[in-house]
Amino acid sequence: MTDYPLIKKQIESIIHDVPYLGACLSNVTAILYHAMNDVSWVGFYLIKDKLLVLETFQGQPACSIIPLDKGVCGKAASERKTIIVDDVHQFNGHIACDSESKSEMVIPLIKKDKVLGVLDIDSYSYHRFNENDQKNLEDIVSILLKELQNLF
Repeated sequence: MTDYPLIKKQIESIIHDVPYLGACLSNVTAILYHAMNDVSWVGFYLIKDKLLVLETFQGQPACSIIPLDKGVCGKAASERKTIIVDDVHQFNGHIACDSESKSEMVIPLIKKDKVLGVLDIDSYSYHRFNENDQKNLEDIVSILLKELQNLF
C-alpha cells in the first residue's frame, strides 16, 4: 500500500524553497516512482506552444510531444480533470509510448484557471489506480502548485 502521508511530507520537504522548476519536478517524479507500488512510469508534461511537452520522468523512454487533443494526457488537459483509465487498450485514441502499459492516471496542473500541464502515471497492471490514488495525487499536485507558485 502506498504511504501517501509520507510521500506528501517528502515532497513538501524536498521542493520547499527550491527556485528551480526542473529540479523540483525531477525530485517529485523520483519520489512517486519509488514510493508508489506497481507503477511503471511517472512524469510531467507541460504545455508549450499548445502542445504537451515531456519535461521530467522516471521509467522507460516516452513520447516527447503530445497534442492537446490526443491520448489520455491530452484529454485530461483539455477536459481539465483527472482521468483514470483501467485498460488503456480500450481507451479510444490512446498513445502507446510503452506498449506494455496497461492502466494510466493523468492529473492536470491548473493554476488560476489555466492548465499548465499534467502529471502522468502508468502501470503494467490493469485497474491499478483508484479513488484513493486520485485524491492523494491531486493533493500532491496542489502541494506542488502552491510551493512552486512563482515558478509556473
